[in-house]
Amino acid sequence: MERQTKANLYALATVLCWATVGTAFKIALRFVNYVQLLFWSVLVSLIVFAIILSIKKLWQKLLEQSKTDILKSAIIGFISPFVYYLVLFQAYDLLPAQEALTVNYMWPIVLVLLSIPILKQKISFLNILSIFISFLGCFIIVSKGKVFDLEFSNSFGVFLAILSTFIWSIYWLFNVKDKRNEIVKLFMSFLFGFLFISLYSIFTDNLILPERNGLLAVTYVGIFEMGLTFFLG
Repeated sequence: MERQTKANLYALATVLCWATVGTAFKIALRFVNYVQLLFWSVLVSLIVFAIILSIKKLWQKLLEQSKTDILKSAIIGFISPFVYYLVLFQAYDLLPAQEALTVNYMWPIVLVLLSIPILKQKISFLNILSIFISFLGCFIIVSKGKVFDLEFSNSFGVFLAILSTFIWSIYWLFNVKDKRNEIVKLFMSFLFGFLFISLYSIFTDNLILPERNGLLAVTYVGIFEMGLTFFLG
């Protein structure tokens, strides 16, 4: 298969995963709370990455990591999947899917803004105008067109969704500077993320095995909305 064709297929698969993210999260949250959803979906994603590591025969690269690499993975794993998805899943729990999804998709805009001080990127007037229009569009959606009334279905949920965009952007900026193999990085970050969410679940009494429908839902989220999206993206 040609390189460009493979890239196009990966891009299409990523779009399909992202396109169903809101629906998948809301369905899963019918059967489990946001903490349980994070625990089980991260566990499933970790298994997915372990399988990919085995297929690609990359386990040896795990042993070749330095202490600095492991520390980076611990930091990245704390940011995402732990904190990012903890915040995002709670936002989806409080908001209609279309609102949470729209606000969360502001992360590319936030990423551009953060890249200015962090990566020393320069943006043009047209970039600034595009950012303003994008922010305005998101605001119109979450306010249901009542721009001047400032009425939201759940203000705290909107705050969490906005916060998630900053967390994801910080994760991306941290991750882009890490030049290790992508699968190794993903496995390590999800391994640490799983440790963090396990401890959090224990302390919050959320270490509970879901019923059958709940297990199916978190498995779907873990494979398609977290595992494959990270891998393909």
